[in-house]
Amino acid sequence: MKIHEYQAKELFRAYQIPTPEGHVAFSLAEAENAAAALDEYPQVVKAQIHAGGRGKAGGIRVASSSKELRQAAADILGMKLINNQTGPEGKIVGKVLIEKGLTIKHELYLSILPDRATSSIVIIASTAGGMDIEEVAASRPEKIIKVHVNPLTGLQPYHCREAGFGLGLKGDELKQFMKLLDNLFTLFCAYDCMLVEINPLVITDDNRLIALDAKVEIDSSSLFRHTDIRDMQDESEMDPLEVDAQIHGLNYIRLEGSIGNMVNGAGLAMATMDIIKQAGAEPANFLDVGGGASAEMVEAGFKIMLSDPNVKGILINIFGGILRCDVLAEGVIQAANAIGVNVPVVVRMEGTNAEEGRRILSESGLSLISATDLADAAERVAQIGR
Repeated sequence: MKIHEYQAKELFRAYQIPTPEGHVAFSLAEAENAAAALDEYPQVVKAQIHAGGRGKAGGIRVASSSKELRQAAADILGMKLINNQTGPEGKIVGKVLIEKGLTIKHELYLSILPDRATSSIVIIASTAGGMDIEEVAASRPEKIIKVHVNPLTGLQPYHCREAGFGLGLKGDELKQFMKLLDNLFTLFCAYDCMLVEINPLVITDDNRLIALDAKVEIDSSSLFRHTDIRDMQDESEMDPLEVDAQIHGLNYIRLEGSIGNMVNGAGLAMATMDIIKQAGAEPANFLDVGGGASAEMVEAGFKIMLSDPNVKGILINIFGGILRCDVLAEGVIQAANAIGVNVPVVVRMEGTNAEEGRRILSESGLSLISATDLADAAERVAQIGR
């Protein structure tokens, strides 16, 4: 789960990670009030969306007066911000962060994320702050510093020194960095983060290290432990179909293909998506209804798939276990009767009550394509995808 910059900075401040003073605003009037509370210029107006590259897309503006700030806030609030991270559809800006401006001497990059290849937590730092780290890694890999931390022993002072020396820090700046990194690592572990990133981490003209930006992404599976983070979720930043799926307790991710698929089990879901691709088509979603799904949950999942205008066909691939095949069949029929089915639907089911499930579907009067096995299902999906 991603959170906004202003929310990430609230977490940073709770962990004694310095940030610029600022306030979030959801309207032009709130932006003016926030600016008045800061009471000095320059100030920065920053669009709050779940995407980077905001500055290049016109989503960050510096204002040197109240008049300039009002104009900047008016321009950014409600704008459709489009860049390579938002996709061509862009994102509508509904809120801005108003912050005090800083006089910057140098910009650094700092992030922490899990490294599955080494089963460690990796600290990534660079003197090329303010730039896309992927671009730096590709064009100037010597600028990238990586420090691996064993999650069982945790962060040690020598890890902080290694990263700080790699950035060329000395004296008081190094001390500030070591404390900041220690606090950032504590936050990373405490909130089950997938990523914490500061880009840029700035050194001001009076030699203070401050997180000018903040990005935090939390493992969604851990949200039951973090109700404060769960409350930060911004549904306006999510795909409406994914929000609907979350309400019904379904694991759904929308993709860009044309073949919708419904399965029970994450492993089977991945295999089914591979089958669709091998058949020459592209999956439109990942949808795992889970082992304990009810007919109502199956109905909800079916409706969600059919709500995607890109879906030209559906593959239902179920191995009956805890989720019985007859329960699945009843859910499919309920959904079809409720909203109608206007695309081909291929059904392959095996396992508990498979024969009963097939009988229910065959007697439903629905126009469904029954597949005998995975190879047959793949061929029928290929015919739909062509």
